[in-house]
Amino acid sequence: MSGHSQNDDQDFLGRAARATDSLYNIRDTFFPANPDEKISKLQQESDLCLKFLDSIPPECRKSPLQRAMYEYLRGKVLDVFQDYRKEAEDHLSKAVKLNPSLADAWLSLGNCFWKKGDLPSAKNCFTRALSKEPNKKILCQLSMLERKMAQGSENEAEIVEESIQHAKEAITLDVKDGNSWYNLGNACLTSFFVTGAWDHSKLLQSLKAYQNAEKDENMKSNPDLYFNCATVNKYLENYERALSGFEAAALKDPGLNASEEVQRMIDLLNKLDNLLKGQTRAKRLAFHASSLAAVTVNPSYKKTTVDLLVEGVNRTVAVVGKVVFFVKHENAAPLYYVVCDSNQTCFVLSVYGISVTAIKEGDNITFLEPWYRKIDFSWRGKCYQFKSIRVDFLEQVQVNGKALPPHLAIHTSIYAQHKA
Repeated sequence: MSGHSQNDDQDFLGRAARATDSLYNIRDTFFPANPDEKISKLQQESDLCLKFLDSIPPECRKSPLQRAMYEYLRGKVLDVFQDYRKEAEDHLSKAVKLNPSLADAWLSLGNCFWKKGDLPSAKNCFTRALSKEPNKKILCQLSMLERKMAQGSENEAEIVEESIQHAKEAITLDVKDGNSWYNLGNACLTSFFVTGAWDHSKLLQSLKAYQNAEKDENMKSNPDLYFNCATVNKYLENYERALSGFEAAALKDPGLNASEEVQRMIDLLNKLDNLLKGQTRAKRLAFHASSLAAVTVNPSYKKTTVDLLVEGVNRTVAVVGKVVFFVKHENAAPLYYVVCDSNQTCFVLSVYGISVTAIKEGDNITFLEPWYRKIDFSWRGKCYQFKSIRVDFLEQVQVNGKALPPHLAIHTSIYAQHKA
């Protein structure tokens, strides 16, 4: 008489599945200062998982479904590392052949193909799995993959829009799942850039999605969430929140370049602060402002100065300014300038989605219905205070009395950070 039951068979595979889940938990939540320490720990734990799988008696993995689960778990353990493993692909391929309804195996095989660089095969795996039943994890991976496939393609914006739709589908399956909200935030942030880095609403949608993701306790250990949320706040020019977010990301994963982001932002803010303070000499400001009085604006706009603007969009008004400095810094977007208006008031101009050749030092700029805010915050004991106008697209500005031609609109190639 057999010394084990069907329950024993299931328990062996169940224990192996729990061990594999624990292995992936280490991958997703363990971020030591030395990356080699993580690789070593993953190697150690994956060896233990494989040893346990080897110990499962052959009679406990005899049926096609049992063999499928066994091959899936073995392939998934081998695939825990960042690099592609042919052995992992082989085991996962066997798993889906033995049990085509095993959605998790299709998901793992798709991830394996992704690492291999075979993106069409990866997408085929995800869509095959979704044809069996809706699955939030697979929809999120498909959404991520589509953003990867969009890079450099002719129909980039359309593919990213598909990514957004799949991200939203995942949320409808579980509205409390933080990873699905995080994925939607990434998709909206990517869309912001591929559509020209001007659509403010994309940033706000992204920020809202990240905030919903933060409500899920399981996402507290995800450093990329803090990093990407900080990135959105940086482009919304919420500098203090961005700095706090990057610092939090750096603490959770020293391997991210979050500390460098903090330093770049501080360097930029200090440079802006120094340039603005350097422009307070009356003679120099009077020289810059003298040429602005003669600049005329369209009669449908009321000509005004920066001091009279209100926070947000200022409808039916125009501000005329002289570009004093182009501010060089390390990030691709936005472009920063120091500008002086006819009242000799200096302010910061940030420009998105427009070529660096469009605006030069010495140019007269007319801002139509300017988007204005006053920056006022302290960081590490230093106070930053300045007036700011943001330009998101060509139609908001005229340079030396002329509208900017369409060819000066650009797309900024920056994408949301994520790990497959």
